[in-house]
Amino acid sequence: MTTPAPEPRNEEGRDPVATAARRARQRDEANRDDPATPASIRLAQIGVLGWTIVTPILLGLLAGHWLDRWLRTGVMFAAALLTIGAGLGMWFAWRWMHRQ
Repeated sequence: MTTPAPEPRNEEGRDPVATAARRARQRDEANRDDPATPASIRLAQIGVLGWTIVTPILLGLLAGHWLDRWLRTGVMFAAALLTIGAGLGMWFAWRWMHRQ
């Protein structure tokens, strides 16, 4: 007869499945205790998220357009700074969502 393999444990010596189940139960209980978030708060969060993405894009486009006119380079700086602004905006939005 073989001995059964030991169950996986995390750093605290607890079963990870049991830990996840306990956290899920605590979240469910907390959600039952708190009333649902009003629609106005959800809309405000969507607005903040939108402006978090759009603002760096517009700032990059504005700075790029100014540099292109000053250096007479066509759309080189506008395109580059627009792309950088879009990347920054997405990164800022991702960070904001994970803090909520």
